[in-house]
Amino acid sequence: MGAAEVSWHTARDYVLNRTLYGQKLAQKQLIQAKLAQAQSDIALGMLAAWRVGDLMNQKQASPETISLIKRHNCQKALDVTRVCRDMLGGEGILTHHAVIRHMINLETVNTYEGTHDIHSLILGRAQTGLSAF
Repeated sequence: MGAAEVSWHTARDYVLNRTLYGQKLAQKQLIQAKLAQAQSDIALGMLAAWRVGDLMNQKQASPETISLIKRHNCQKALDVTRVCRDMLGGEGILTHHAVIRHMINLETVNTYEGTHDIHSLILGRAQTGLSAF
């Protein structure tokens, strides 16, 4: 979620400073909706991670609970960085912005670790009692 948070801050700063046709890009409804959704996803993901960490410290977190949060937060972080990259427009694909670097790192983790898929299998086994591994 840290990568998502940095990306949100970068996008927010960019749209507050970018003027388009005499208006700040941040004044556009779609931009504000994207910022609000990203902030909501980050806040909920961080809260969930904090709670599961607390349960882990108390030795009360099941492996499935950990998988649930990892699966969700990895996907949301990737979604948020994609949206933030989009808000940067053409600047969003340039490497001098951290957003594209974070997005590529999250894409890489999703690809080589299979984060979403593996945690889906763990959750599916917990829900059905049947292993699909």
